[in-house]
Amino acid sequence: MIRITIANQKGGVGKTTSAINLSTALAAMGWRVLLIDLDPQGNASTGLGVGQGQRTRSTYDVLMGEATVAEAAIATKIPRLDIVAATVDLSGAEIELVEVDRRSNRLADALDTAPLGRWDVCLVDCPPSLGLLTINALVAAESLLVPMQCEFFALEGLSQLLRTYERIRSKFNPGLSILGVAMTMYDRRNRLTEQVADDVRACLGAAVFETVIPRNVRLSEAPSHGLPALIYDHRCSGSEAYMALAREVIGRLPQLKVAA
Repeated sequence: MIRITIANQKGGVGKTTSAINLSTALAAMGWRVLLIDLDPQGNASTGLGVGQGQRTRSTYDVLMGEATVAEAAIATKIPRLDIVAATVDLSGAEIELVEVDRRSNRLADALDTAPLGRWDVCLVDCPPSLGLLTINALVAAESLLVPMQCEFFALEGLSQLLRTYERIRSKFNPGLSILGVAMTMYDRRNRLTEQVADDVRACLGAAVFETVIPRNVRLSEAPSHGLPALIYDHRCSGSEAYMALAREVIGRLPQLKVAA
């Protein structure tokens, strides 16, 4: 099972939107996908139509060793897409994990025991911070995907995340690779957007995906209906962009497997 962590310590950059729609796009392409909602807000779970009543087992239970990934996984409305949902209990996990053995490896250990062949790829949606939850996601992953909003402070936030990435590689997970940086909330009418995108590409080169995710009303509306944008309106520009991004992601995965 290929493991991809979607992380950025900045909030409001399209991280959960990317997790939901990339998962859906990969499932639509025939992949068996597991999405891990590691954000205490549980927005990825809500965005896939998983109500509170369905979340009898959650990522909190998985991290604390009270449930396996297979026991906590819930089938969504999307064929081939399962989710381990988040509950409010997860908000206390940062504190509780401090006194737990292998506190940075809890998610990795849980995924190592997942049934072989049940899922092809696992995506992890992280909270907007660089605490123990995000560290668990980075330790568990083979690759890191960074959604990055096209705004002035984007590069500053990215540099902080990359420092954390290097620390994780050196101390916990030397096999962790950067899958790519996805530019989100792209507005072609705004000159600053293009300038930021150009700066990021000049800095990171081929690490930046060619596909950019536009600002799109349908992407914002879809979660309130408990649906990915790809289901809510598959013809909108946001949905088309996530399908294109999924194709780019798939194109990079074989390289990761060879490198590993």
